[in-house]
Amino acid sequence: MEGQLHRGDVTVLPAGWRRLDSEIAGNWSPALSPDGRHMAYVSDRGGVPAVWVQPVGSELAFRVDTGPEPVSAVRWSSGGGWLACQIAPGGAPRNEVWLVRPDGSDLHQVAGFGAGTAENMRWLPGRPVLALTENLTTAVLVDVTAGTRTVVTEGDLVTLLDVDPAGRFALLRYGPRGARQIVLRDLAGGAEKPVTRGERAVFSPGGGCVYALSQDGEFPALLRIAGDAVEVLAHSPAPASPVASASAASSALPREIEDFVVTADGRTAALSWNVRGGESEVALIDLDHDGHREPVFISSIPGLVIGDLTWSFDGSTLGFTAEGPGQPNGVWAWHRENKEVRAVSAEPAAPGAIRPTLRSFPAHDGLTLTGWLFTPRTPGPHPTVVWLHGGPEAQERPGHGPLFQTLADRGIAVFAANVRGSSGFGRSFVDADNGALRPAAIEDVRTCVEHLRGTGIAGKVGVMGRSYGGYLTLAALTWFPELFDVGVDICGMSNFATFYEHTEPWIASAAVSKYGHPVHDADLLRELSPIHRIDRLRAPLMVVHGANDSNVPVIEAEQVVAALAARDHPHRYLLFPGEGHELLHRAARAEFLRETLAWLETHLTE
Repeated sequence: MEGQLHRGDVTVLPAGWRRLDSEIAGNWSPALSPDGRHMAYVSDRGGVPAVWVQPVGSELAFRVDTGPEPVSAVRWSSGGGWLACQIAPGGAPRNEVWLVRPDGSDLHQVAGFGAGTAENMRWLPGRPVLALTENLTTAVLVDVTAGTRTVVTEGDLVTLLDVDPAGRFALLRYGPRGARQIVLRDLAGGAEKPVTRGERAVFSPGGGCVYALSQDGEFPALLRIAGDAVEVLAHSPAPASPVASASAASSALPREIEDFVVTADGRTAALSWNVRGGESEVALIDLDHDGHREPVFISSIPGLVIGDLTWSFDGSTLGFTAEGPGQPNGVWAWHRENKEVRAVSAEPAAPGAIRPTLRSFPAHDGLTLTGWLFTPRTPGPHPTVVWLHGGPEAQERPGHGPLFQTLADRGIAVFAANVRGSSGFGRSFVDADNGALRPAAIEDVRTCVEHLRGTGIAGKVGVMGRSYGGYLTLAALTWFPELFDVGVDICGMSNFATFYEHTEPWIASAAVSKYGHPVHDADLLRELSPIHRIDRLRAPLMVVHGANDSNVPVIEAEQVVAALAARDHPHRYLLFPGEGHELLHRAARAEFLRETLAWLETHLTE
């Protein structure tokens, strides 16, 4: 790695050191040692995402050898003796879980065997027990001291969230995307009691109550539940006023609680908030008292977007990731004693990085749409790319986007849109594209283009996106072919029938609530599949896919490419061997960046 000094397995990161490669993903998945003095995290600084351990406050970084496959997440046991690592063999969506000592010894696999997948790793506080879920059907406890695996329960679309200290009850999550229910299960008798609708819940240290991020209402709320008593500790207030014009202030947008973590002693919760259309705030709640929210270091947050909150076992240190425009994801630590924020492994924002502005405007039916606009420094109108994120229940936020920065630097504006179906704007907005409502989301893409042209921002327009955003790109190109001069489809679904047939079974089951049922809604899904309108396509199209993608299988790209080739339509097919649903290797991302820039510049600026 250029600019580093290697000393055996130790890497020295010089002060002020910056990597020139614009496609670095950075560092993520922080995991603190029990005393908060060391941090394990995932970094792609060596070209492939791997686990590193670093003393907080030191520039020495130790790579933990987990083999050649990419690592996506790491968790440090509360006793300090083990790291649990989530590994993606072949870069595919299928995950394995391996255990390794922090010094790199005793590496062995504990979950995700064969064709299965394992995810949602959680060390049970104060116990050498790892909770996880396999295939969204099997809840498992791994006792690393006894070397045993215990199946807690089995069922369709089930995820294990937590087990109480006495081992009597488990918190489980059931259901498809956007419609998940958290339940309390009696492990002896098997009886289950609903807790709330939502994604996240944990037991208190003594097991006497449950903390849950509830999604029963329009906006999330943090609840403390003890028996039948429910206390609201923090909630997401509705917007100050309706937002229905391009001039609406970002302060009028929703403030959503995004995530929470509770200290092992149960006295403090840290919350991250999604505010101002995608920026972050962090707050602490004193759980010993009335739940009053006390902002901690809002003014000291070292990036616009914060994630991956995690406490050390002793509660002395809060770890998190931070990123911003031109600032790759870095891992940071906040120390409770002196209230200081310290970088563990992070880079400052690149000098001259373009900071996007939030745009807000009404859709065809009056629903408010937003997006982040990256504007070149030269006068407009500009050739413009509309970027569509995946999910659809994800959100475009003002984080690190090397493609966006490079395009804007070369005179091409980027509008990173949040069409209906995106998160961060309330439950109704997330559900506004489900099933038969999908055409309205496709219509939102046209609204974005009309807004950009009507306000003098855009000249020529291209559209691109990945995963669901790739689907929406294909849909927009074939529903409204006259609007676009070029397109880039990155691992998008082109035919819902073949998607449901070839994707992983647990992905198919979880997707029904968003897209529709492959049998009962077959006519609707055929109508919504871009492959059946591909003859309407006018714009040159680049198709990008990972050969090992089993989330959106490569057949979704192949049938589009075959149809374009049969018509002799201008196209380019970029297939990445050894990659899955995401490009995890830096070399692949760098090639993608080069080829995409060349494709867009050719068709937007020449």
